Parts: sequence; structure tokens; C-alpha cells
Amino acid sequence: MEKSIVIIPTYNEKENIRAIIEAVMGLDKGFHVLVVEDNSPDGTAAIVKELMEKYPESVHIHERKGKQGLGTAYIAGFNWSLEHNYDYIFEMDADFSHNPNDLVRLHEACTNGADLAIGSRYVSGVNVVNWPMGRVLMSYYASAYVRMITRMKIRDTTAGFKCYRKIVLETIDFERIRFKGYAFQIEMKFTTWKHGFNIVEVPIIFTDRKEGSSKMSGGIFSEAVFGVMKLKIGSWFRTYKKAK
Repeated sequence: MEKSIVIIPTYNEKENIRAIIEAVMGLDKGFHVLVVEDNSPDGTAAIVKELMEKYPESVHIHERKGKQGLGTAYIAGFNWSLEHNYDYIFEMDADFSHNPNDLVRLHEACTNGADLAIGSRYVSGVNVVNWPMGRVLMSYYASAYVRMITRMKIRDTTAGFKCYRKIVLETIDFERIRFKGYAFQIEMKFTTWKHGFNIVEVPIIFTDRKEGSSKMSGGIFSEAVFGVMKLKIGSWFRTYKKAK
């Protein structure tokens, strides 16, 4: 039977982590959860370990020594999931900005032919709740900028709610993924697209967190915006070297 795992990176998510794991377990669709925990001082790991006793076959934790960036957290989760032979590997935030019920729809998209299914805020308008207008505009136009530079036909290029088929992550060389912040999300989509995999956007409603504090910062956003040009230049350079 094919196996699915939801990777949830955490740093100081004690307000959310129990509820989000219980919500995924409550779907009754056979999803497993892997929490990639960056040594949160608020006791997030202890809550996860309680739930591991309740769901010993389904809830797992990968603990790291400290906060090392979103990208490295997901890559650690990808490697763990591939080592444990999962077929569908999801990314999801801990704070309920991603609705756990939409995991089923992302899974269905991949079982119906997508290699990467993206939970998209912008494929059917602008579906964002509780964000300030300035942040909505920043995110929306950042995605437009990424499309213009990279030529990817993806409406929500910075989305972090996704399902990969195993073959995609087996193909990508994680050693060549350079970004650690939100530019990681763009780079993974760009790399998946460059490999010719089928990418499908599934419309979702994104709701800003109610508990805990946001991890977004100006530096993270700048990495996402300016990193895109580096991706494109790097792609041109590799194409030129192959042609020589």
C-alpha cells in the first residue's frame, strides 16, 4: 500500500502542534506526520513525543540542534521520508494557515497524474484570509515577478503547502538547493519544473495564523525576491556549459 507523510517544521509551536497533528490524524486517510523540530525552547518537542505514544505508528519526530532555516528543515524531512519509503511527501505549516482537510485534495491531484501538487492561493483569484493588504499585495506581486523571471506557469510560486510524488524528490539533488528561507520554496518548484515534472495547482484558502508568532521577516522576503534572479542566471549558465 502506498504511504503518505506530512512534514511539519517547528520552532516554538506549542500553541498549535497538538491540534494540527490531531487534525491530520483525524482525517482517517492513513497520513503519517513527521515533525522536524529545531530545539524549540517552548516545549514543542515534548508535546510531539506525547502524541507519538498515542500514535506510535503514525507520528514521528526528527530533532535538530537549533534553528537552521526552513529549507534545511524540509530537506532533512525529505531525506527521512525517502529513507522510510514514503510515496507521497507533503509540506505543511504547523499554524493552521494550511487547512489539513486540503491534504486529501493534494493527494488526489498526485494520484491523478500530478508529480507536484501545490496548494495555491492565487490560481482562482486571491484566496487569503486575515493578512494585511500590504502583505497580500507583496506576496501576490512577488509570485508575478517570479513568473516573469523564470517563465514558470505557476500562479503561487512561493506556496509552502505541497505534495510531491517520491520520484520528484529522488530526482532532485538536494546538495544543489542553495536557499534556506522562503526562496527555498521557489527553488524547489523551479527545479521540479526544469526536470520536466507535471505540476498542478489546487486552489486553497490560506488563513493567517491565530496562535504563535509569524516566522516571516524582511530578510526572508528579500531572499525570495533577489534569489530568483540567481536561479535564472544559474540556469542559463548550466545550459551554456552543456551546449559547449
